[in-house]
Amino acid sequence: MRIKIRFSLIILCVVALIACKHYPEDMGGSPGSGNPGPGGPSCDPDRIYFQQQVLPILISNCTLSGCHNDASHQDGVILTTYEKVMSTGGIEPGNPDDSELYEMITESDPDDRMPRPPVSPLSASQIQVIRQWITQGAQNLSCASACDTSSFSYSLAIKPLISNKCQGCHGSASASGGIDLSTYAGVKARVTDGRLWGAINHQPGFTPMPRNGNKLSDCEITQVRKWIESGSLNN
Repeated sequence: MRIKIRFSLIILCVVALIACKHYPEDMGGSPGSGNPGPGGPSCDPDRIYFQQQVLPILISNCTLSGCHNDASHQDGVILTTYEKVMSTGGIEPGNPDDSELYEMITESDPDDRMPRPPVSPLSASQIQVIRQWITQGAQNLSCASACDTSSFSYSLAIKPLISNKCQGCHGSASASGGIDLSTYAGVKARVTDGRLWGAINHQPGFTPMPRNGNKLSDCEITQVRKWIESGSLNN
């Protein structure tokens, strides 16, 4: 009887050890390890993921007050969720050139181009992300974050993060609240006064950022924290 009990306990311990998987600080799986975190399968560099890559661009640049958010829904277009992008954005899966959203973000006439002035147009890389997403079938794909907390330099982590998730509201031509995050100097100033950290952490007394979008992931916030703690260098 004792032997059976001991054997059962050994089996339970083995099962517990197998089930107990430790992910890195961002809980997104180890980059390059193939271990998916709780956000889904590991990100494939050859695929465009709507939730991680496309939606943040649309939220930051196209859902400002008076534009394509749920309250304003300019021209009946709402770009706050996958379902609303697909039902109102004139997306033709597999054919970006016949998709109204793509036509608007690549329009040469400033009066017709989206985002509308004074908001700056999307960058070439952002436009390419949306084009590739539509070409690949405009699917609602999501993946475990490819974010790496060991990477927190300004050029490799912080600047791209701010460009995709903050600069639509806080660019040089659309500095909402007088906050311009289009340059290192502008970002550094908001680090110094504590407003960047307060906003991305949704702390009391600060306007939660990104506005209209989801809070940054734990990994992204960790990257910003480590960058600030290391001196918020222009590296």
